[in-house]
Amino acid sequence: MKAIELIEALGKKLGTSSQAELADVLGVTMGTLFNWRNRDEDLSPLQVASALAKSRSAAVRQAQLETIQPIVEFYRIDKCPTKREAGWQVFDDGEDANLYARGLKAELQKSYGIYIFYDSRGHALYVGKGREQTIWKEMNLAFNRKRDVQTIALVRHPERNQEFKPGYEKLRQPKDTQLELVDLACYFSAYQVDGGMIDDLEALMVRGFANNLLNVRMETFAHTRDSK
Repeated sequence: MKAIELIEALGKKLGTSSQAELADVLGVTMGTLFNWRNRDEDLSPLQVASALAKSRSAAVRQAQLETIQPIVEFYRIDKCPTKREAGWQVFDDGEDANLYARGLKAELQKSYGIYIFYDSRGHALYVGKGREQTIWKEMNLAFNRKRDVQTIALVRHPERNQEFKPGYEKLRQPKDTQLELVDLACYFSAYQVDGGMIDDLEALMVRGFANNLLNVRMETFAHTRDSK
């Protein structure tokens, strides 16, 4: 096989659009790729194997570097009503929002991966994923969702205009109250994750902190799901 034939076949198979992109995928320099193209001789089995090995190493390196990419970490939640006031969203993205907030929303709207909610002390409350829908959409859905595990004893105080009476005159009993993450979460982090790793990364985090998080569902790993 001529070197030029191998290069053209690899370019088509790997779907690269330029020599520079092909060189990057193969893990070689443009100079090396240029030398290969100009060889008017057959490649030996060892040279073909070397090219494939370099391509594999480049793919592994790329996967290691790009599988998880932080978008934002420990961003303070400043809840505001949604546009139709049907619920809450984690921060204001309207006309009065600053460039940083608007840029963050734009990034979350186009990203898929994992998000984490934290309480006021920075302790993780909940881990979720955006796989079918973007992180922005999934995160705000979870923000408003009620769960049985988010029940704590609270006293209900009047919200209407009513005269205050101290507890020794009118004792108000603590009652179990079901809360939403909107009542508990103070910060969030978000990470863009390769699509094939989103489920397993979520499963790892939920299972690794099973006694600390408010996640109800104990996620499983891909190979376990596939074997059922």
